[in-house]
Amino acid sequence: MTAPRSMDELIEQVHDGHHGEQLADASVSVGFLTQQGVRHASRRSSYRNHVLSLRVDEAVGSCAVEPGELGEDVVLDCVGEPVRELLRHPLPAVRVAALDGYLQSVRPHHRHAEEVTTGRGSSLQKSLDRAKLVVDLLPEVRRVLVIGVVNSLLHQLRERGTEYIACDHKGGATEWGEPVRTDAAAVLDDCDAVLASGMVLGNGTFQPLLEHARATGKPLVLFAQTGSGILPRFLGAGVTAVSAEPYPFFWLDGGASLLYRYPGEVLD
Repeated sequence: MTAPRSMDELIEQVHDGHHGEQLADASVSVGFLTQQGVRHASRRSSYRNHVLSLRVDEAVGSCAVEPGELGEDVVLDCVGEPVRELLRHPLPAVRVAALDGYLQSVRPHHRHAEEVTTGRGSSLQKSLDRAKLVVDLLPEVRRVLVIGVVNSLLHQLRERGTEYIACDHKGGATEWGEPVRTDAAAVLDDCDAVLASGMVLGNGTFQPLLEHARATGKPLVLFAQTGSGILPRFLGAGVTAVSAEPYPFFWLDGGASLLYRYPGEVLD
């Protein structure tokens, strides 16, 4: 089947039965909101993550949101609801998490992707291990636009000698004092590849990146806790590679964590 060219088209494909016939019976059995704060040892900066997660059958779909954006009422309203109705929900985060859970349930990562493991260790060590697994999906290029600043990813790019432009809605500065840009569109032409967080699905900035990649042929690599089951569907339609990181996320404990890499293959 032809890869979708937008999230709206993917949702319509799902409704039309092109991604499994289980949609008629699929519903959300569990919903939860994970709120995390972290400051790695030896790092100067801290950050927060808030993630909506919805369980569909054995899969958990997720979408990161801004802190305080969603309350318990939204989470509880999703529980027991049919996925087909949540795909029309007014909140993008609900649509993304429900779609993510459904697509993972009908096409589990372990059957279609390269399974890799981070080592055990401190929060910083696991972050660096995960970052290397992600950065290894990038081709050799001169400068990368990094959307969704994760200092461990920047660290690994620095180790490779790859230049980067750091971009994040929050702005601020990187661990090395470099300014963080807030407008990715303004610097797309200044990079040779894009490395973006799956959060672009939830905040509405994915489509312009996808269209830019298709128009220019630039590599677009995504590291996805948000939408880990969604973004591989765009391989061959603008997306070059995906590091899929479904719940439970690597930062939740010190044990080994599974990631699933899609290094460019178009899914059947």
